[in-house]
Amino acid sequence: MGKILITGGAGFIGSNAACYFSEKGWQVVVLDNLSRKGANINCEFIQGLPNVIFKKGDIRDVNLVNQLIKQEGFNAILHLAGQVAVTTSLVDPEEDFEINARGTFNILEAIRKHSPNTVLIYSSTNKVYGKMENTSVIERNGRYEYENLQNGISEEYPLSFYSPYGCSKGAGDQYVIDYARIYGLRTISFRQSCIYGPRQFGVEDQGWIAWFTIASMLGKSITVYGDGKQIRDVLHVSDLVRAYDLAIQYSDKASGHAFNIGGGKSNTLSLNELVKKIEKESGEKIEYIQSDWRPGDQKVFVCDTSKINKFLGWNAVVGVNDGLGELYSWTTEHLDEIRKALR
Repeated sequence: MGKILITGGAGFIGSNAACYFSEKGWQVVVLDNLSRKGANINCEFIQGLPNVIFKKGDIRDVNLVNQLIKQEGFNAILHLAGQVAVTTSLVDPEEDFEINARGTFNILEAIRKHSPNTVLIYSSTNKVYGKMENTSVIERNGRYEYENLQNGISEEYPLSFYSPYGCSKGAGDQYVIDYARIYGLRTISFRQSCIYGPRQFGVEDQGWIAWFTIASMLGKSITVYGDGKQIRDVLHVSDLVRAYDLAIQYSDKASGHAFNIGGGKSNTLSLNELVKKIEKESGEKIEYIQSDWRPGDQKVFVCDTSKINKFLGWNAVVGVNDGLGELYSWTTEHLDEIRKALR
């Protein structure tokens, strides 16, 4: 096995990825500035894993990024560090740009100059497709769905960078693809839908499945924005990390491509349905506040995963009911940790 750098490796996805690659025998270097709630707790977890080294630092630090990539000779980099919320980007678009766009550019340039054989996987987002206002959506059985796109949104769907967050993540997405075309780098973009699972210390504006689960247990206020009928295809983090591994293995085929990745049409969930599932697990009624739609919110987003299946042979294997049950159990077992993280 080789050596892998995980930026944002003390985050939700990053800590799961660190555990996965550590167990496979990789040397894992985690870079994180520990700015997000819960990162310190995840940092303690990953430092207890074999073959893992933690480095505190920020992807906006050009000298640090260049030095690290030049000296370590990574076989692969998972670039997961970023500003993760649309709402935060509206409040401070400059910082959002510096972290997501400039930070990604720093990583790419360091690879181009110092380690051109390194495989880079970039954590992009379905928000690069914007509000998708020209896509016909209908309501059926108390939830929204596409009228015509039976398999969901493919990578051929037009990009529309709605919100500062969409712009900053979209800029990174396009740079990653273009650096493969122009410089021949082994760079890949994953346009991720809704990822959930253990080690996610969700908050209201990011990580809605984890947040609803946590808030229901801690008696915190829950707000449903819009009418709660909006749909996402949800993907368990273990399936995502397995896809990262496949992309590294088949990087010659995947380089220069963007892949939509989510649970697909078989693993969709609305906000209202999530509330009902948590109520069933807990045996208690959840009271919540209803509020207006948030800027850039999509009524439906479901990935067409046929491209990633064709290129990498990947399919989601964790069904939504099993995954949510596991998350509920993990949250119950780690509630003291979660309470500490969210103070």
